[in-house]
Amino acid sequence: MADEDCVFCRIAMHQSPAQIEYEDENFIVFHDINPSAPIHLLIIPKTHFSWQDDLSHQSKILGRIFQIAPKMAEKMEIKDTGYKLIMNCGRGAGQIIEHFNVHLIGGWQPGTVRKLP
Repeated sequence: MADEDCVFCRIAMHQSPAQIEYEDENFIVFHDINPSAPIHLLIIPKTHFSWQDDLSHQSKILGRIFQIAPKMAEKMEIKDTGYKLIMNCGRGAGQIIEHFNVHLIGGWQPGTVRKLP
């Protein structure tokens, strides 16, 4: 189910622009508009739910994210050099959009300062 007030839902429905790197029936992966790393993608389920929801019934969705992430890291040519997967859970942790998402970030050169989202 989509939330028409949610920008991530609108991206998933192709009603808002995004630089999409991957999409299937249940997920979409796109570039963060305010990147904190040379490579900064967002992996989101097309179904709207937030981190506050009971995620125990979402185990297939959560597992699928961890299958998509290494494929995206390989596509972005950072799988071998390393990347981070980050979930911000709530505004106090930096979550801006209340739609469950995972940040895939990386692409820094060795020795550079790494700013987290």
